[in-house]
Amino acid sequence: MVAEAIVGQLRAEGHDAEIFSFRDLESPPSQGDFLFVGSPIRMGKVTKKARKFMERMDVEAWKGKPIVTFVTMLPPPGPEADAKKRESYEKWDIKAAQQIREAARAMGLNALESVLMAHVKGLKGPLADDGLEKSRQFTHDFIATLNSPSVNPGVGVV
Repeated sequence: MVAEAIVGQLRAEGHDAEIFSFRDLESPPSQGDFLFVGSPIRMGKVTKKARKFMERMDVEAWKGKPIVTFVTMLPPPGPEADAKKRESYEKWDIKAAQQIREAARAMGLNALESVLMAHVKGLKGPLADDGLEKSRQFTHDFIATLNSPSVNPGVGVV
């Protein structure tokens, strides 16, 4: 659902966009002007498929192009949660949300600082009520940073 919201926003703003699933790709896309890569957080980590995808990235093809990352994850503990639960969320979930970005940066890729963290209501969804709008707004804000008229619309979204 998050990838669909991202693609919908990209198309609404005049960009060509495609969704690729880790399951369907033999290798990561090697062309486009920017790339969105996302994963659910499971057990405090991004999925193994997401990590393998990043390992197989064509660094030369994506060097200098923006890599935008997103995750789906449980919401933060409420105000009634004890300090240990809040600390665990920070240690595991927030850190996991940054794994794709950090993997891209370790490879010398231009991963954006911001990570879209879309919350889900349960372990495997559904998306929280504000998830789609948050995804669209995040994408809109990213597109707004592309001020260069030389950017050719095109993106692979995973």
